Amino acid sequence: MDSSSDAGAASEVLSGRALVLGGGGATGNAWLIGVVAGLADAGLDVTDADLTIGTSAGSTAAAQLAAASPTELYAATVGAGAGAGAGAGRPTERSRGGARPPMTDHLEAFQAVIASSADAADMRRRMGAAALAADDGTDAGVDAARSSRWRETVAARVGGARWPARRILLTAVDARTGEPVTFDNDSGVDLVDAVAASCAGGAFAYAIGDGRFIDGGYRSFAENADLAAGCEKVLVLSPLGGMSRYPEEWGLSLAAQVAALRAAGSRVEVLVPGAADAHLFANPTDVTHRVPAARAGYAQGRALAERLTEFWGGIRSDD
Repeated sequence: MDSSSDAGAASEVLSGRALVLGGGGATGNAWLIGVVAGLADAGLDVTDADLTIGTSAGSTAAAQLAAASPTELYAATVGAGAGAGAGAGRPTERSRGGARPPMTDHLEAFQAVIASSADAADMRRRMGAAALAADDGTDAGVDAARSSRWRETVAARVGGARWPARRILLTAVDARTGEPVTFDNDSGVDLVDAVAASCAGGAFAYAIGDGRFIDGGYRSFAENADLAAGCEKVLVLSPLGGMSRYPEEWGLSLAAQVAALRAAGSRVEVLVPGAADAHLFANPTDVTHRVPAARAGYAQGRALAERLTEFWGGIRSDD
């Protein structure tokens, strides 16, 4: 973030409330649903936010919350257990022949790209080029069948959700240019496609028309809280605890974004999983941790509802 953008934000009149739903794979999605449901069942509805920002698994949660109540989603999550289709994170493949899980390989490759990149823009371009090449071996990269399969998976998770009247921003990165992208209900993109792009990981580039996109986590790893600039109150739910793989000097960490928001006058609250539950997020794609992650989030939501009600503005749900 450059100083000119921060200075501009400081001169704005702050208004509205933003809910930031960070990435964190299958377990992160379950924790997000649990927290929001726990808050709702204790009387605080944060889904009435003026702006909801979703990244990766957080974009899935944003779409799910647009189609069903937090209580319904929580019941479905803990009821589904770890069965097929329970996951809600990035695309994964089953490890074959005792080899290391593909997620491990991807993270090592991602870390190598970060280490060799001059800055965040360079890293995004490299990750986009790698995703395009993974599709067909060229920088034109398109694998229609793979994108179609991923869309079907995402559509099953979000249950036919449509863009709501309230504003939602879902993050992604243009695989060809490396430029950050946000989708909303004015983008002309179906909500399912926006979620699929935001959750696309880096194993391939998700196709929307002629465009190719990779995960919104490459914009700012997991939260993209800076997109809430201009909001008076910002509630950040970070399944990965604000962790970032990017160098501090890139200014992309959640801590840096929160500091900038507060410097511009926003009131910010950040919720992360408790220390006792940290093990649930060591491998965010492990669907066997979805139920305990959802329950942990629910307990946190209920426990923090009273304090956060005062922060959010004293608006309680009628349920």
